[in-house]
Amino acid sequence: MITQLREDVRSVFHRDPAARNAFEVLTCYPGLHALLMHRVNHWLWLRGFKWLARFLSQIARWLTGIEIHPGAKIGRRFFIDHGMGVVIGETAEVGDDVTLYQGVTLGGTSWDSGKRHPTLENGVVVGAGAKILGPFTVGANSKVGSNSVVTKAVPPDSTVVGVPGRVVRRTETVEDRSAAMAAKMGFDAYGTGGAGGELPDPIVKSFKVVLDHIGKMDERVNGMCRSLRKLDAQFNNGELAKLQESDLACIDDEPDGSKRPCCDEDAADSKGETALARKQTNRVEP
Repeated sequence: MITQLREDVRSVFHRDPAARNAFEVLTCYPGLHALLMHRVNHWLWLRGFKWLARFLSQIARWLTGIEIHPGAKIGRRFFIDHGMGVVIGETAEVGDDVTLYQGVTLGGTSWDSGKRHPTLENGVVVGAGAKILGPFTVGANSKVGSNSVVTKAVPPDSTVVGVPGRVVRRTETVEDRSAAMAAKMGFDAYGTGGAGGELPDPIVKSFKVVLDHIGKMDERVNGMCRSLRKLDAQFNNGELAKLQESDLACIDDEPDGSKRPCCDEDAADSKGETALARKQTNRVEP
């Protein structure tokens, strides 16, 4: 018991730079208090004192703001940072070296009496406000970004963000992951994908892929036009029509909510010609 307590205190120093000394950790960290009380409650639960275990778990919730069902299985060096609003269900299983931040829910989506809550394997980090709902497994060393809602299994060594949660990064090999972790400051807080790094946005990534594809298509079309012009000198010079700022101005509305004139194809621009006419003039002929 003393050895396990020392491990818990050391894990706080490893994952929270605000911790200054062991006395402060033992007296001022509700996550540690909730974990210690849960171990007692879990011991009672396994030995059939279920009402007493539930009653003591409610007292622990009132004192710490963290609700851990006494039936939940929790591994070693488990750390809850801040902790307010954390909920861990009855059939949840948490591995070693797992970190949860405030507002995390390990919940269920079914009223069945069997396995209803998730399993977090070793080294998982779950960011603030994230919800992991259902009887599936979050693979070892994975990270769940803040406020994500995860409803399906997560492969090991992955980063998950969004609603619903999507895997946006996955380490190729264990060796790569180990090297990346060694380059960090020892811990990856809030599931952000690395100290000083940016968590990738799946929507932005999709737009970049589409824009890259469009750019390659433009290059191919221009190349075809240049080749055709060599065969026929009268053929258009192969340059695509340039986007004009005035053509895109209608994206922004006027302060009073009305549309700008450019949204009307018959509205004349400053040169006295319509945007539609200009587009037809500059169009590349097939």
